[in-house]
Amino acid sequence: MRIQTITLAAVAALALGAAACTPAEQQEAETNAEVAGEKAGDVAAEAGEVIESGAMKAARAVEEGAGNVAARLEDNQAEAAAEGRPGAVDPATDERVPAN
Repeated sequence: MRIQTITLAAVAALALGAAACTPAEQQEAETNAEVAGEKAGDVAAEAGEVIESGAMKAARAVEEGAGNVAARLEDNQAEAAAEGRPGAVDPATDERVPAN
């Protein structure tokens, strides 16, 4: 968003200046505006990759955390089922321990 604002400001400034320029200066200003637009596009693409890689790392962390929690819960349920606590589910058989 910020890159677009900067690019638009640069193009507007070049357009205003172009009105008071010679044709050669106007052509140079247009060329500079095109180069600035291309650079802004490159920066935007890079920013998108940075954001995507950050999201990927966050998703991996969530996935790893969820796996750790699931393993801990499974261990707790296995222990509870082995002790015969009503309502527990034995992860090995997926059967619930009946209430007394």
